[in-house]
Amino acid sequence: MSKAVSEFSRAELTDFERQLENEYAAFAARDLKLDMSRGKPAASQLDLNLAALDKLDPYIAENGVDARNYGVPEGLTEMRRFFGEVLNIDPERIVIGGNSSLNLMYDQFVRLLLFGTAGQRPWREQTVKFLCPSPGYDRHFAICEDFGIEMITIPMTADGPDMDQVEQIAAADPAVKGIWCVPLYSNPQGICYSDTTVQRLAAMTCAAPDFRIFWDNAYGVHHLYEEQKLADIFAACDAAGNPDRVYYFFSTSKITFPGSGVAMIAASPANRKEILARMSVQTIGHDKLNQLRTLHFLRDAAGLRRQMERMAGSMRPKFDIVAEILERELSGSGLAEWTNPRGGYFVALDTMPGCAQATVDLAREAGLKMTPAGASFPYHRDPQDRNIRIAPTYLDCDELRTAMELFTLCVKLAGVRKLLAARF
Repeated sequence: MSKAVSEFSRAELTDFERQLENEYAAFAARDLKLDMSRGKPAASQLDLNLAALDKLDPYIAENGVDARNYGVPEGLTEMRRFFGEVLNIDPERIVIGGNSSLNLMYDQFVRLLLFGTAGQRPWREQTVKFLCPSPGYDRHFAICEDFGIEMITIPMTADGPDMDQVEQIAAADPAVKGIWCVPLYSNPQGICYSDTTVQRLAAMTCAAPDFRIFWDNAYGVHHLYEEQKLADIFAACDAAGNPDRVYYFFSTSKITFPGSGVAMIAASPANRKEILARMSVQTIGHDKLNQLRTLHFLRDAAGLRRQMERMAGSMRPKFDIVAEILERELSGSGLAEWTNPRGGYFVALDTMPGCAQATVDLAREAGLKMTPAGASFPYHRDPQDRNIRIAPTYLDCDELRTAMELFTLCVKLAGVRKLLAARF
């Protein structure tokens, strides 16, 4: 646009609103059914993994373990070695779970609530608060809410969470027991934590001796353009004298099949011993056939890199479409700001204050389902009602173009109506 919408006269705003309403009515008449609410892979992405469904032969692990039978609660040696190579983690720190890293996070919260850690009292016997960098991942916040854990919103910066606030709060309050982190291509903004942020998280003073970082590196290999590096959180914690501070989560769920991936948790030797002791009561062993099937398909770190290059080839055009339409429709309007992430699964857009809910409602009424407004904040409360998560992956490119044209139209219409209501 040649000038920001906020600079329009009343007559110009009224004319623009009428034009937008006519365009919106045309979209609404199309009976669209488009879904950008979750970061799900498209069928075309899933098709890239079909070889993983080939007959599993042999089903004997490298140390002679029959993967069809009970046992090996820590996971197959070769599966732990694979994750270790991919993520630069000592395999002896790794425990393999089922298909879901979210499940492992939930279970780890349960263990801390029921049993505590490192000789400290169980969390259920104390007031527990958690630091929640926001905008953030709604399912992290749902875990805290499910257990009645008080969430403290921490603003995000270009380098990760606002570390001045994190350090101040963690040092002052022993009830603050941890922090959620998506350190590479954060959900939804696509921010990558700087080396300094990682070092500060590892070394900061915490009033709670059992303070824990839940390090959800969900998008650690999901590079869409150039590869982004992430500092080694375990090395940083070890060097700072806080070896037990971090639980590290990862899975192949968006690398192979979301419902049939392989998840892992990694931790210090002391934490790993605790985790295995409890997990061995919970299960005799997770799905080793799926571990072998995944390994036979991906093979090693080089094989995973090739797979992710194929994935990026499928996903990159969609992120390019999002960037192109946001720039074309909203640049210079003053109605929105957005991120252009280099990897991960999402794009974050901020409307004018007070317009996110109205934008999402307009989109839904015209046939486009978005992530609920406020979902990227604790308790679903976005203090400025601004943030909207865009999930481009599930639609095909033609559908995505339609969805983004409708979405940007809704951003404009909600913003113009807000300006008219506020000023006139």
